[in-house]
Amino acid sequence: MPVTSTSGSSLRLPLRALAAALGLAALALHPGSAHADIFTYTDADGTVHFSNRSSGDGRFKLYIKGDGRRSPARAGVNPVAPSDKSLERFSRYDAWIRQAAALYQIPEELVRAVIKCESDYDPRAVSPVGAQGLMQLMPETALRMQVRDAFDARENIFGGTRYLRILANLFNGDLDLTIAGYNAGEGAVMRYGGIPPYAETQAYVTRVRTYYARYRTTRDTTLASIEP
Repeated sequence: MPVTSTSGSSLRLPLRALAAALGLAALALHPGSAHADIFTYTDADGTVHFSNRSSGDGRFKLYIKGDGRRSPARAGVNPVAPSDKSLERFSRYDAWIRQAAALYQIPEELVRAVIKCESDYDPRAVSPVGAQGLMQLMPETALRMQVRDAFDARENIFGGTRYLRILANLFNGDLDLTIAGYNAGEGAVMRYGGIPPYAETQAYVTRVRTYYARYRTTRDTTLASIEP
């Protein structure tokens, strides 16, 4: 089943540019919490193709192994709710956000929107399933993105933005699918051929898009970050 486009918004980046920025070999080193099998092959023109099933002709190779289910709450995790209420937190990480956005060619406003929705700019936050830091990286995803300390604000921002770049490439620049993949995992998006039918993920896409629009239209990032 092909992944369908759900919006006109695009985060496209040529594959060769992605390879230069990330190194394609790194994409398959440590599969994270994917939720459906994903297969891939590269054609003679260097274009990478993805599918949620093998073609049967030997071209597609397994890229990510998944079980089709979302990750449950993890035993032994001690959740830490965002607690930093200072207004300065909204501008504290500006330099690193700009650097990561420029390096991975992801809109700065999208990085900010994800940080706002994931942790409300609190690098100490831990979710009930174990996601950590500003961009709430799962340990498996942090490992894939070569993040050594998810509570280090700079490392977390660069790791989370790198993951957004990988998702944007995987979903041909579709903004909604990139956001959905960040929340539910790329495997779930591949499995359903679009935004997964999870209430949490659907609400997440709407919320991130709302803040993405606010950051794009309001120059004052602190003002844009305050709950409407």
